[in-house]
Amino acid sequence: MSWSSPKSTDSNQPIDKPSLMSQVVINTRPVERAAPLTRHLQAAGMSVIDMPMLTLQPRQTTDDDMKLMRHWLAGEYQALVIVSPTAAASGLSIWQLLERESQAERAIDHQIGYIEGEGIQGSFEALAAPSHLIAVGEATAAVLNEIKSSSTNYEVLQPTIANNEGMLAMPEIESLQAGDKLLVWRGLGGRRLLVDTLQARGVHIDSIAWYERKMPIDAMAQYQEWLVPLLAQQSLQQTISVQPLKPIVIVSSGTAFEHWESIVRAVADQGLESISNQDMTVIAPLELSDFAYVVLGERLANMVAEQQLSYWRVEDLAPETILAAINSTSL
Repeated sequence: MSWSSPKSTDSNQPIDKPSLMSQVVINTRPVERAAPLTRHLQAAGMSVIDMPMLTLQPRQTTDDDMKLMRHWLAGEYQALVIVSPTAAASGLSIWQLLERESQAERAIDHQIGYIEGEGIQGSFEALAAPSHLIAVGEATAAVLNEIKSSSTNYEVLQPTIANNEGMLAMPEIESLQAGDKLLVWRGLGGRRLLVDTLQARGVHIDSIAWYERKMPIDAMAQYQEWLVPLLAQQSLQQTISVQPLKPIVIVSSGTAFEHWESIVRAVADQGLESISNQDMTVIAPLELSDFAYVVLGERLANMVAEQQLSYWRVEDLAPETILAAINSTSL
């Protein structure tokens, strides 16, 4: 049985489970973005463990980054795509800085009594976007809308579905042609939304990576600490002929899945002796196939499908979408 909605496209390898009340869900989203989903799933009766597989670290803004921002402000790009809340916050801070610098220069040119260190904040005008602003996802749009005022001269646009297909269907993207330019605010190593399709049309794409994704230093220790009591519980369930439920792992990026894969494989290879002093060596650590997965988008679905893992594919990370996918059928 498969499940689909406008926000989710496929699932595979269904395995029956009797109840969601004791379902374990591992939320691998970064700490900054995990809380709403965790609360939503807990309210639905699930046991949720926050186990981030990514931590977001700011990158030093380079001269090339500032050059791209100035070119954007000069109107050289037809559209700006912002792929995450972190990218939005980082880009906005530089946009505001450059706007204040520009207003300060104009104040000096017009000799209106500008004094360095004073008057900038007081005379700061609302930001005016020189191109279309396109936010990928509700959380990203919320960051951009938070600073808007009645005099702010921009509108935050969003695709109906926050994936490559949804972006390409937007008139502002669909109309781009050879010679046009697109700027992307993103994280280093993040999803390459639109890039291949638009470059094939001759559209020039520049990007600014405001932050990078790294594995949290305590990720493996956190996994090991969680694993030992889970295996003890599963062993008890087996003695009373209860089939343990597969823990569900929510993964939103290829990098996060790679980190998860490396940890699960490393712990499985080293065995339980190094995890705990308890007499549990007869129980093998879990393999990747001992989990089910909720994954975002086609690329990530292909990654888990290649390893013949059970998964649901969703097209956005709204808590309601993820819960509906899990509730739709049994993995």
